[in-house]
Amino acid sequence: MNGMPDQGGLTPGRGPGVHRHFHDELSELKSKLLNMSADAQVALGTALDAVLKRDGTLAAQVIAGDGMLDSLEIEIEETVVDLLATQQPMARDLRLLLAAMKIANDLERVGDHAVNIAQCAERLLAAHLVAPEPELVEMARQARGMLSGALDAFVRGDAVLGRDICRRDDSVDALNRSVFRILLTHMMEDPHIIGAAMELFLVSRNLERVADLATNIAEDVVFVVEGKTIKHHAEG
Repeated sequence: MNGMPDQGGLTPGRGPGVHRHFHDELSELKSKLLNMSADAQVALGTALDAVLKRDGTLAAQVIAGDGMLDSLEIEIEETVVDLLATQQPMARDLRLLLAAMKIANDLERVGDHAVNIAQCAERLLAAHLVAPEPELVEMARQARGMLSGALDAFVRGDAVLGRDICRRDDSVDALNRSVFRILLTHMMEDPHIIGAAMELFLVSRNLERVADLATNIAEDVVFVVEGKTIKHHAEG
C-alpha cells in the first residue's frame, strides 16, 4: 500500500466515548444481519421441503413469514441512515454501513425467492412428478451455505472468504443447468407433465438466484475490507 492505511473511523475531534458507542451500534447492526440471514436460510429450506414433500402447510408458513424479513430490512435501513446522519463515519466504517444496507436488501430478496418457491409448492400439491430431487437438495444446501459464509465473511471482515464464496456460484449454476436438462428429458417423454416440470424449473431458478445474491454479499465484503469493487469474479 502507499500512503496511510485505510482505517475506519469517525469525523476527527469526536471523543472516545462517542467512537465506542458507534462501534457498539455497528456490532448490533452485524448481529441483526446475521439474524436476518438465518431467518432467510430457514425460509429457503422450509420452502424446498414444501416442494419435495408436497406440503401445503409448510408452503403457507413460508409465505406468511415473509413480512418478518421485510420488517428487519426496514429496521436495518433506519439504523444505517441514523448512523450516517449522526456519526459521520469515514473510510471502512462508511463502506461497512453502505454495504449493510445493500446486504439487508439482498436478504429481503432471498426471502422473496423463498416465497416464490413456496408458491410453486402450492401449485405442485396435486402433481405426481419425479423431481430431480438430489440436484434441488444440493442446490439449496449450497445456496444456504453461500449465504451463511457470506455473512460470516462480512462480520469477520474476511475478504479471502468473500472471494471463495464468489467462486462457489459456478457450482450452483452448473446444477441449475443439470436440473433443466433432467426436466427437459421428462417433458419430452411425457408432454402432460410440462406444467409441473416448469414449476420445478422455477424452483431451481429461484435457488440459483439466491446463490447470485449470496455472491453479491460476498462482493460487498471485499468492497468493505479492501475498498475494491469486484463483479463476476473479474478484478482490475
